[in-house]
Amino acid sequence: MNTLNEQPLIFSQLSASSVKKTVVALEARLNGCRNVTTLGVRPNFSDYSDQEAGLIRDADKIYYPSTYYVDMFHAMGKKTFPSIHTYRFVQDKIKQTTLFQLLKVPSPRTRFFYGRRKAEKILKYFDFPFVAKIPRGSALGRGVYLIRNQAELEAYCEISNVAYIQDYLPMDRDIRVVVIGDQVAHAYWRVAVPGEFRNNIEQGGRIRLDRVPGEARALALETARRCGWNDVGLDICFYEGSYYVLEANMKYGKQGFQKAGIDYLKLMEAMIRDGKI
Repeated sequence: MNTLNEQPLIFSQLSASSVKKTVVALEARLNGCRNVTTLGVRPNFSDYSDQEAGLIRDADKIYYPSTYYVDMFHAMGKKTFPSIHTYRFVQDKIKQTTLFQLLKVPSPRTRFFYGRRKAEKILKYFDFPFVAKIPRGSALGRGVYLIRNQAELEAYCEISNVAYIQDYLPMDRDIRVVVIGDQVAHAYWRVAVPGEFRNNIEQGGRIRLDRVPGEARALALETARRCGWNDVGLDICFYEGSYYVLEANMKYGKQGFQKAGIDYLKLMEAMIRDGKI
């Protein structure tokens, strides 16, 4: 039989177990989610208030921790969303492509070239035209070039220390498949404007909501799973009877969600609430 002195202890234990922890995010990606407290990214951890630091330390998982903090949270055993693997490949086409090659993910033939004689080496492997990209830090279709002649090749080599060269697959559209958690959250077509070889929305591409083939969705989901990426927009094309993964975008835009009438923030609220991410 419990004594009066024991009852407060039992009540205290029940109260502590029933308290729901605050969902904490650092980057602004979830700003507007009603079930998330976004604290911002502060390079000096001491700039967080005692209360904010406590929230970070006590959280079971930190959402959008930033490239700066993700390794630290991983070192202390704290879960993050997106995963540490997702952050490690942000805007690094060389690492992405190497991982695709290791895993035999179908993707266009690609090579990297270094040194002052890059142009000469490139032409031993590729014929005009081919695609050249700025391999790190570029996004939204910027830093992607169609190289059609020697002059364009020389100009590209002047602006990129490492040459990232890829076979040119002629097409006027590709597919963006967004994988969040372990499911396809959205998929849509991106159609280039006439005269433009890039399909990016920021480069004038149009969003089409025609049915996306199941093979493309399955390829994106399997690629994300095998690469350890759980928040990514994968660009996929169909060329001469096969699907290819072009690249991964961890900072994908939300225009496709808006076009389809999907409220991105409500989607994320629900996925967090249901434990899917």
